[in-house]
Amino acid sequence: MARQKPYDGAVVCAPVTVPYVRYSDKTAHWWTGGALAALSRQTGLGPADFDGFCFASFSAGPDSVVGMVQHLGLSPRWMDHIPTGGASGVMALRRAARAVQAGDADIVACVAADTNQIDSFRQTLAGFSRFSQDATYPYGFGGPNATFALIADNFMHAYGVSREDFAKLCVAQRANALSNPLALMKKPLTHAQYMQARPISDPIHLFDCVMPCAGAEAFIVTTPEKARELGLSTARLAATIERHNAFADDPVQTRGGWARDIDDLWSAAGCAPQDMDMVQLYDDYPVIVAMQLADLGFCDKAALSRFIADNDFTIAGSLPLNTNGGQLSAGQAGAAGGFQNVTEGLRQILQAPLGEQVPDAKRALISGFGLVNYDRGVCTGAAVLEQDVLR
Repeated sequence: MARQKPYDGAVVCAPVTVPYVRYSDKTAHWWTGGALAALSRQTGLGPADFDGFCFASFSAGPDSVVGMVQHLGLSPRWMDHIPTGGASGVMALRRAARAVQAGDADIVACVAADTNQIDSFRQTLAGFSRFSQDATYPYGFGGPNATFALIADNFMHAYGVSREDFAKLCVAQRANALSNPLALMKKPLTHAQYMQARPISDPIHLFDCVMPCAGAEAFIVTTPEKARELGLSTARLAATIERHNAFADDPVQTRGGWARDIDDLWSAAGCAPQDMDMVQLYDDYPVIVAMQLADLGFCDKAALSRFIADNDFTIAGSLPLNTNGGQLSAGQAGAAGGFQNVTEGLRQILQAPLGEQVPDAKRALISGFGLVNYDRGVCTGAAVLEQDVLR
């Protein structure tokens, strides 16, 4: 495989979060417009200035990026639609960076937005995947909680990981969320509360599950020259990886595509797991967080329980994890959940977090995980962001 070429000539800036709400009667189009308006307020750019547009959403249908461009009054010379859920943030980041690097666009707005109306989550699940419709729904089995119960149960037995380990991750993320004014979960979570929470689909319990909501996330990829002209602080993209359907022969998922490409990520980035000031890992369920800690190179899977016990995942800890609370405590706004890791990691290394600042943060590891069928998540990605210029 050819060595990854560097991302010289492209920088990342202007992270935006449109505050989440549990339910909304607005459309995904409205939330997308809110994200673009927030980008404009932060940068001074107007619709005519965005000559690239990258879009992700579950609920914008029947419109794709094409309809959104017309709806929002944009006229880009480059656009992309990324229907990959939790992997969409990393994928948007790397595609937009290559477009800017190649000169196909100068200023790319990367936006993910979803609404959450009464009953919309059930409707989304019903049409989510042909695999699920054919292989699980006829037997009365469906939805993410039941799917992840199978993945979690198998993973726990295979590697000696326990609910106590998951509790530590969830409690730390809730502690991180308490300093984030936009997080939906406002109350502390104790270890005892996590352990005693009602079962949903064994071994999945209440606090293993994200809260669906409405919201939007966005960021800009542009040239260093444009960022300087606009007075924006920037991060550089040190390296990325992306892999889909990585281990199709595994009977049930115990690893993701990160495991195939992680050596390439660290080699291209010129650093290692121990050099990360924080990790922003996709966290639809804590079992996936644990899986990523191993697949991204922090420890072997057999040592996961010990690794979790030995580390502090709060903002001031040894390995800050999902410093805005992640989806488990800030909320999951559909495809915007796949962008949340990017915007939060970017804020931290640009010294402009929503909540508390990770001390001396210069590097962030960001991951994505999306499109879960009935037995695995198909799409994975990861990126290393490094502080470039603070303005």
